[in-house]
Amino acid sequence: MKIGKSMKAFVAFLLALAVFVPHSVCGLPYDSSENAPFEVDARSAVLMDAETGQILYAKNADEALPPASVTKVMTLLLVMEAIDSGRLALTDMIRVSEYAASMGGSQVYLEPGEQMSVEDLLKSVVVSSANDAAVALAETIAGSEEAFVKRMNERAVELGMEHTNFENVSGLDDDTVNHLISAEDIAIMSRELLTHETILNYSTIWMDTIRNGAFGLSNTNRLIRFYSGATGLKTGSTSKAKFCISATAKRDGLHLIAVIMGAPTRDVRNEMAKKLLDWGFANFAMYKNEAAGAGEIRVLGGIRDRCSLRYDSFSMLMQKGQEKNVTVEVQIPEEIAAPIAEGDAVGKIVYRVGDEIIGEGEIIAAESVSKISFWGLFVKMSRLMLIK
Repeated sequence: MKIGKSMKAFVAFLLALAVFVPHSVCGLPYDSSENAPFEVDARSAVLMDAETGQILYAKNADEALPPASVTKVMTLLLVMEAIDSGRLALTDMIRVSEYAASMGGSQVYLEPGEQMSVEDLLKSVVVSSANDAAVALAETIAGSEEAFVKRMNERAVELGMEHTNFENVSGLDDDTVNHLISAEDIAIMSRELLTHETILNYSTIWMDTIRNGAFGLSNTNRLIRFYSGATGLKTGSTSKAKFCISATAKRDGLHLIAVIMGAPTRDVRNEMAKKLLDWGFANFAMYKNEAAGAGEIRVLGGIRDRCSLRYDSFSMLMQKGQEKNVTVEVQIPEEIAAPIAEGDAVGKIVYRVGDEIIGEGEIIAAESVSKISFWGLFVKMSRLMLIK
């Protein structure tokens, strides 16, 4: 659905209001840290709308920094892509290699030769940030951690992550040289991971178990329990990275991603993430008009007299309260001549706030209607005469 020509005027109108809305220039977010109504006690930070990708707040957002276990957002993205493509199933059993079992840091203490389902390994990575489980999944998908990391970097390029370089799948950084990523890039890959909705089945778990209940898991992301609407996503901390998080939450149809990097403590990291999310939910809303039917149009000279119509979904991030002022206008002619092909544009739908057009899209035929032949017209007229 395309944006109307008056969009710039409407955006200018919103920017003139009290709420500050930063924008992106040349792909890099405007540093809004000095203009926002609060300070973020961290090296860098980003607040992004998960649906549109619009950046609402940025502080040093393009600075490449150690991400610790937030690295696993990309690891999980590749795992979910393998699952959703059918290359991997949640019920598949994986035999743990000696190398995977040797991982330090956060782990579920996998033993060499132990077998565990993809689902339990996935749960271990998402909930408990298990490095051993992350490597086991990576080896299964790519054959080795090295090959998997290569794919991580390729995927980062595909997503437009310009300040990223991965050296492992876990985020352990004792031996890394250039394992770095920016807050903006974390938000980008987090947004992509959220498109795989199955991940929310695991990222919203507070406590669970694996090994038939013998081993407990507790979520490293305390916001899951203590922040209303929290949906995930991943925490991380090392002496190099300090305390990092990609925190996601959804309220009233608005899904936000708050990234904090280099916070001094875990509590400060969590408070800063909540502050960003609170500000986003207090000041922004998502207007949505879901795809639907647009009635019918009369058809002239067709095998049928009517053709059903539909239009695509439309959504737009707005200052909170403005979404209630959107009006929708359906513009279609009274009739149209056959033939009509399914998907043909026959009118348009226009979205306005006051006199400003904020967006418009096509109303299209939901079915095909062929032109009636001479014989078909004769039969049709004959039936009408018999009825009369």
